[in-house]
Amino acid sequence: MDTDSQEDHRMFFTRKQTDLIAPDETLPGRSESPWHIAERHVVLDAPVVTDEAPAGHEVAVFGLGCFWGAEELYWKMPGVWSTSVGYAGGDTPHPSYEEVCSGRTNHTEAVRVVFDPAVVSYADLVKAFFEVHDPTQGMRQGNDVGTQYRSAIYWTTPEQETTALELTRVYGDELARRGLGEITTEVRESPTYYYAEDVHQQYLAKHVNGYRCHSNTGVPFPAGA
Repeated sequence: MDTDSQEDHRMFFTRKQTDLIAPDETLPGRSESPWHIAERHVVLDAPVVTDEAPAGHEVAVFGLGCFWGAEELYWKMPGVWSTSVGYAGGDTPHPSYEEVCSGRTNHTEAVRVVFDPAVVSYADLVKAFFEVHDPTQGMRQGNDVGTQYRSAIYWTTPEQETTALELTRVYGDELARRGLGEITTEVRESPTYYYAEDVHQQYLAKHVNGYRCHSNTGVPFPAGA
């Protein structure tokens, strides 16, 4: 890790809170986002803010630890039209990164993926999700500890729900067969997604030696599933 990346790591990574708090104890947030976000994705040259997906496309939302590396994983997959990073699953409206890292918003760091299902299936996105992080660690990923690192699949259609639940069961059975831990992934309908500040969008394209955390189990998704 170079000097700039070490400084990035010190500035952005303070992880302590390991339990969700009562919704009425979370930070108040704000009524609208104050962040200016660049219009175009620096890798895919698509819009970053994609509140409406193009015709024929779907939206998937995942939490798999530090969202810098998670977004990089997905923008590299053929069939992915756009990605962004943000905050999901919590209670504070339009939180800042520092607020999320405080553990007082209940959000997890998330990546929003807009994809063409004719090119890449939702099932393939979910399989990649399970293979590149450790879904058994609860409120952490490796050395990154905090509620903002919990594993989550937030489905956006009933078909995605069915697929997510089935593949979670399949991968969980495989981990159990190998004597590994139980999956702690939160699987539920996609809550409100709040876009993160522009400095975090496509972070690893802007800082190629930046921090990555892929604390995975090393277990490939079972063939034929």
